[in-house]
Amino acid sequence: MTVPPEGLPLAAEFPDATREQWQRLVEGVLRKSGSQSVTGEQAEDALTTQLQDGLRARPLYTAQDAPADAGFPGFPPFVRGGRPQGATVSGWDVRQLHADPDPRRTNEAVLADLENGVTSLWLALGSGRLPLTALPDALEGVYLDLAAVALDAGAEFRAAAEQLFALLTARDVPADAASGTLGADPLGLLARTGDDDPTDTLLADATALAARCAQTYPGLRALTVDALPYHEAGASPAQELGCALATGVAYLRALTAAGLPVDTAAAQLEFRFAATGDQFLTIAKFRAARRLWARVAQVSGVAPQSSAQRQHAVTSSVMMTARDPWVNMLRTTVACLAAGVGGADAVTVLPFDEAVGLPDAFARRIARNTQSILLEESHLARVVDPAGGSWYVERLTDELAHAAWAWFQEIEAAGGQRTALTSGLIAEQTAATWAARSTAIAKRREPVTGVSEFPNLAEQPLVRKPAPAAPGGGLPRVRRADAYEELRARSDAHLAVHRSRPLLFLASLGSASAHTARSTFAANLFQAGGIATAGAEGTDPAALAEAFAASGATVACLCSSDPVYAEHAEAVAAALKAAGAVKVLLAGRPGEAEDGYRQAGVDEFVFVGVDVVTTLTSLLDEMGVAR
Repeated sequence: MTVPPEGLPLAAEFPDATREQWQRLVEGVLRKSGSQSVTGEQAEDALTTQLQDGLRARPLYTAQDAPADAGFPGFPPFVRGGRPQGATVSGWDVRQLHADPDPRRTNEAVLADLENGVTSLWLALGSGRLPLTALPDALEGVYLDLAAVALDAGAEFRAAAEQLFALLTARDVPADAASGTLGADPLGLLARTGDDDPTDTLLADATALAARCAQTYPGLRALTVDALPYHEAGASPAQELGCALATGVAYLRALTAAGLPVDTAAAQLEFRFAATGDQFLTIAKFRAARRLWARVAQVSGVAPQSSAQRQHAVTSSVMMTARDPWVNMLRTTVACLAAGVGGADAVTVLPFDEAVGLPDAFARRIARNTQSILLEESHLARVVDPAGGSWYVERLTDELAHAAWAWFQEIEAAGGQRTALTSGLIAEQTAATWAARSTAIAKRREPVTGVSEFPNLAEQPLVRKPAPAAPGGGLPRVRRADAYEELRARSDAHLAVHRSRPLLFLASLGSASAHTARSTFAANLFQAGGIATAGAEGTDPAALAEAFAASGATVACLCSSDPVYAEHAEAVAAALKAAGAVKVLLAGRPGEAEDGYRQAGVDEFVFVGVDVVTTLTSLLDEMGVAR
């Protein structure tokens, strides 16, 4: 056996397989599916998945696809992690969010979290949330020299910081033992509210806090670069990273202009990013974010030991659903795993009922235990940069970094983050991105399990105390499930008044083997809009028309195979119309027989790729369901 130069004797007696050979195998498979003229790279492209930001997930990656060396963990460009040891010593920081305005309930939740695996606290203060003056009550019994505290007080961040400083003094906590973040983020607040008037004052307050922390509280960071406002407005991963990068640069400029050394200024920033259910894209996002910031730090003159980006990952609120919220547990588990693999320093898992209201004790328990399982049972933190060396992840990280850098340069060319916000540039770009994604969601190319796919009309809605209203007036807040949940809300209101949901009749033509696939597809589609289904099988137009009339429905849908449609669809459609159907649909793509079907009474076609939201909205209107 000849040992190859790499020193790996495995399969050395076999000739190397080439990419061209693999492409020829793909060509053969595609020919069987009807693609006769696709060859070579075109065959490979046919299996490629298009992602946001012009990125692509290819079907095959080899060593030739890997970008340049990503370096070592803990060293620039920090792609592989901000610390040499990663999270292997104590795991990442398990940070739980608390937004209940009642100090007593918050304190009970805080103590329960800290006793059961949480290592730091994220407190939402002011503006209808926990009162600033209640901070001592909320943190009663908390050892502030052990548990880090991250404040989130919006425009009141300076007053909140003063409350924390006073509390540290009152409890005799050594200044060098306090840790956490004060949450100053003037540009993030501008993105949330659209109000630029207080920005100069808030920037001055933030720089003053940063100077105080650097001098007196070395474990506290004054500023948070929060990218969540952009993610929650529908931004793509590259747009989220580019906005965060531009915000970080703006804060570096402000801090150094106020007299802080650039190393000190960089140490005062913590970056907050969303972690989504797209596992690999989330991993790549956190790795790319560190690389991008390392480049900014390098050209800004920050010393290598001070240029690692401190990252706080938060599971995405955009992906959360109020319908079938139990599925959110799975989404947040995948997102948390991806954030941990991506090298985030702190991770917050939002409770599964976050889209409904304030979480209960069970939801908080599941959120923290999600992280405990990944850390303690799955040993996820015992390997530094688990994704390192994956040709796919390395290539995706590189491509995402370049896309984000291009957006960052566009923001800088427009005058910086503040100008890009006030001019509407960021709002326009994120709106365009969300519009494209909304189309994919409406057509179920991006499915939402439990909402647009496999809905459960019999589920009992969760009831939670309302969460405090978030700041508004700036960038919008979106969720993937919004359009479908609005339809379901119309159906619920109809149910409350009429004691029944809007009903659609499924006319399943022929045998079960002929109609099951399309009748199942159609029922799933209609139920996504809160429309219940009833139906009958057969091919006798009169019998089906009689069953339709007895059902009480006003709309019907034909379901079967194309050969059965060719023989029976026109007669059945005509019979249903004669029986009083105000609209008849057909499950399948319109083809050569479309004109004949329409003449017989078929009004619309439902198929894979149809705009489901538009179709369901029209149906509810047709059924007289109030908006």
